[in-house]
Amino acid sequence: MEEKKVFLYAISTCPWCRKTKQFFTDNHVEFDFVDVDLLEGEEQEKVMDEVYRLSGARAFPVVIIGETTVVGYRPDRYKELLKIP
Repeated sequence: MEEKKVFLYAISTCPWCRKTKQFFTDNHVEFDFVDVDLLEGEEQEKVMDEVYRLSGARAFPVVIIGETTVVGYRPDRYKELLKIP
């Protein structure tokens, strides 16, 4: 598996976000994440602006793999980008 930095923008109550976290855990992918809904005030606004800048939407999950942004739960795309068999 190729080592690329993985970051997940999620919502704590979102089932697709939970599935994304589980996918990375099951495939032994190290990743960082933030549950945007658990942030407050300016910090949340700043992160929401970043999500919009990266994805063109305010949809979740948003996954950054290396330099590539993937919007939504797309395990086949994650596998392709991370070279998971």
